[in-house]
Amino acid sequence: MIFTETELKGAFIIDVKRLEDDRGFFGRSYCANEFKEHGLNINVVQANVSHNKQRGTLRGMHMQQDPFGESKLVRCTRGAIYDVIVDMRSDSATYKQWIGVELTADSFRMLYVPEGFAHGFITLEDNTDVTYQVTQFYTPQAERGYRWDDPAFNIQWPIEPVVISPKDQVHPLLNSEQLV
Repeated sequence: MIFTETELKGAFIIDVKRLEDDRGFFGRSYCANEFKEHGLNINVVQANVSHNKQRGTLRGMHMQQDPFGESKLVRCTRGAIYDVIVDMRSDSATYKQWIGVELTADSFRMLYVPEGFAHGFITLEDNTDVTYQVTQFYTPQAERGYRWDDPAFNIQWPIEPVVISPKDQVHPLLNSEQLV
């Protein structure tokens, strides 16, 4: 695997190192030893899949609060997404900064999202599937959400969302009193 650390410390773009021949290619999409060498959490306890029927479906921005903070390894397995993470670690030099990465089924590219980051994506094609492995079990009382269009982040989404869940539409702004 090829690990490229982003400008947000601890967040990595991970590309599959391909061994190609006439049949296609072989490559690893996960190796505990390689993740450990890069200081990444290897304790995967749950794997999730998200199927999205329509282009422009936005999911986010989600995270779990400590002590249930989770890391995620995100990969698009069908279609394409614009995957976004925001550094929500208040003691970080990149607090409130974000990056976006296009993940497609054809590229096999992945995004490693460390603990303390909010995560969301928008689908760029109809019938898009996303898988993510997480290092904590889903804990409803630790769930936090932030508005996808919060001016505190100023995320530049590549397209306008057309489908957003009612829950994601009502997340508060970062500077509001209550975080959901």
